[in-house]
Amino acid sequence: MLDATPLSEGWTLHHDGAALPAAVPGCVHTDLLAAGVIPDPFLGRAETEVAWVGRRDWTYETMLDAAPGEHEQTDLVFEGLDTAAEIRAGGQLLGRVRNMHRSHRFDVTGLQGPLSVRFTSAYTEAEAVRERLGERPNAYPEPFQYIRKMACSFGWDWGPTLVTAGIWKPVRLERWSTARIARVRPLVTVEDGLGRVELYVDVERTRVEAALRVTARVGDVRASAEIDGTSGVVRLEVPDPALWWPRGYGEQPLYDVELELLSEAGPLDAWRRRIGFRTVELDRSPDAHGSGFTFVVNGERLFARGVNWIPDDVFPSRITRERYRTRLTQAAEAGVDLVRIWGGGIYESEDFYEACDELGLMVWQDFPFACAAYPEEQPLRGEVEAEARENVVRLMPHPSLVLWNGNNENLWGFRDWDWESRLAGNSWGEGYYLGVLPRVVAELDPTRPYTAGSPWSGSWDHHPNDPAHGTHHSWDVWNRLDYAAYRSEVPRFVAEFGWQAPPAYATLRRALPGERLAPDSPGMLHHQKADDGNGKLARGLAHHFAMPEGGFSERDFDRWHYLTQVNQARAVAAGIEHWRSHWPVCAGTIVWQLNDCWPVTSWAAIDGDGREKPLYHELKRLYADRLLTLQLRDGELVLAVINQSAEPWSPSLTLRRMSVEGGVVAETSVGLAAEARSVALIRVPKDLEPVGPKEFLVADADGDGDGLRALHFPVPDREVPYPQPRFDVTVAPGKVTVTAHTLVRDLLLQADRLAPTASTDRGLVTLLPGEQVTLAVRGWETPDADAARAALYCMEPTR
Repeated sequence: MLDATPLSEGWTLHHDGAALPAAVPGCVHTDLLAAGVIPDPFLGRAETEVAWVGRRDWTYETMLDAAPGEHEQTDLVFEGLDTAAEIRAGGQLLGRVRNMHRSHRFDVTGLQGPLSVRFTSAYTEAEAVRERLGERPNAYPEPFQYIRKMACSFGWDWGPTLVTAGIWKPVRLERWSTARIARVRPLVTVEDGLGRVELYVDVERTRVEAALRVTARVGDVRASAEIDGTSGVVRLEVPDPALWWPRGYGEQPLYDVELELLSEAGPLDAWRRRIGFRTVELDRSPDAHGSGFTFVVNGERLFARGVNWIPDDVFPSRITRERYRTRLTQAAEAGVDLVRIWGGGIYESEDFYEACDELGLMVWQDFPFACAAYPEEQPLRGEVEAEARENVVRLMPHPSLVLWNGNNENLWGFRDWDWESRLAGNSWGEGYYLGVLPRVVAELDPTRPYTAGSPWSGSWDHHPNDPAHGTHHSWDVWNRLDYAAYRSEVPRFVAEFGWQAPPAYATLRRALPGERLAPDSPGMLHHQKADDGNGKLARGLAHHFAMPEGGFSERDFDRWHYLTQVNQARAVAAGIEHWRSHWPVCAGTIVWQLNDCWPVTSWAAIDGDGREKPLYHELKRLYADRLLTLQLRDGELVLAVINQSAEPWSPSLTLRRMSVEGGVVAETSVGLAAEARSVALIRVPKDLEPVGPKEFLVADADGDGDGLRALHFPVPDREVPYPQPRFDVTVAPGKVTVTAHTLVRDLLLQADRLAPTASTDRGLVTLLPGEQVTLAVRGWETPDADAARAALYCMEPTR
């Protein structure tokens, strides 16, 4: 049998004659950080102090002993090298590589002595390609589109510029004889209650004449096939397989697939994966509203409740299996059922997709192209096809993977960002998105749909970001308008939209040690990467809240921090509630974004230290199977009862027109039935509509145990004469209870102010007079009522 030996020990990092211990997998920055050579680039403004690292060449070295022993051949296998490198072993040049997204294999049989991997600065490589192929436009002033590397290493509007190098994935020696499995391409289908698994096997040989065969097993089903030369296919049929479903629609049964390569002398190599049986289609049919974009899994049409995913660390080698599991479990617990892996990052590790398989999270996989015109000439073209072929086959076993997407925003950029005139006919990536990539997917993985980009209307017959056709990115709202503008249109599928807020207070305190925090303090500004980000935050607040004269200062920081968190949650709620209420015309939302790669003011629901912002808890409400929302439709106020569950829902609804002082002006009860996977609407009676700044409407669904509520205030907060909030606070181990004596709007316990380790299970809560809420608190060892009260924030009278 093939013998694999990890090659993770004994590495050193060399530069300018110095040698440091090196971790493999790892990267230059983490090695320098561990050695105390550089400060933590996440703290303060140290990012700028380490910029030199990305401009240098670096060499990793260890000793190699590739004696084959009892085997005929020894291969050196790098699962991932970041990025442009020359590999030498035993005094011989093994090869040169230039793609972070691929693995690399070299025959090193019998070689002994030093093994070195010399990395050229990614800047040097990218700038040389740019010089050769010509300038192409992009969204940021860095040359990320000229090298097949994680684009956001070069910085983004939420990320630091930390251009990495290193052996970022495992490396090993493989010793083998006669033949080894080079590739297994599994096609998994299900039709009429019969599951089919076709395993297309490619082998590499040392002995051409040897007779080879493969055997395979799925559960109790077994089959075998001969290898004809270097390839073969083994087919298995599984009767009545249990279907894999997205979370909320059913279970996630997974089947072990085991394949073995044999010669007459016995076993040579093995391949093992887990698969799931399910069908996935993308309905893009034209209709009266344009052309749709609806996921259909096992025949069930879905409203996708999604989040965008960026690399969870700017140094991806630090992301462990446990960290993936934690972050994706957070997503699932927030009601998410789809995760889009954004195109400026990476193809994630097996740990990511395995967690999604088990949690029932559908995966939308971008190919790594984002926000730039990409040259289509060599050396990039060959690398693009090679990486696509490798990763399509690598990820095919995962039932969670439901869509291949060609790029992020590049088709849109060509049309709207003044690229066409600047390109003057030069290649820019269209040949990848409409040629190479769909061809590779159709050839290798015909079981999954492909779309050319996001946003994309389906063809050049429509604007790439036309909300009536295909996928839509809604960024005018954040950049130029108030979030109320989300309600002005009904896109077919909203693949990106979002609103910024700073990270949790404890995250800021750790990231900016010793700094006196203010919205515009030096560290806060450094950890705000968006163009005019603070200006957009301020203008977004001004639409809704009374602003201090001259803006928020250091003295007002806590209030600014709270209000920006509220505004982020409300903005996302405005979009999702509106779009969900228009199902099935709108068939999904993907919030930008779930996570962060460092501590930063951003659109994330979970900050760079893993702390959950109020937006995260708001997503639990917004993405629940059942949701109430009050919406204006054609000038009339309606209550939408959204039921994405598998059972009909007939809630008993209470509508109360209330004054902000707490009195009930008018009240009624109504019944309304919402069928499974549907939305039901009811017109709010005229006498229940709130009038003026002192009134609001409350809709409650009683008797279902969920405590579902919708609120409608007819004017912005700055015009609402909120009473001075009065409430009692009691504490006990693991909980804080608040009892309201007045209207208490958007009450928020910032648990991390109690202790950096503390967290709570709730976000923003609105209490009517006499109502009570108990907030679970974890990680707080010494409960104290005064401390809890100091960590509670809510709406206050306008100052």
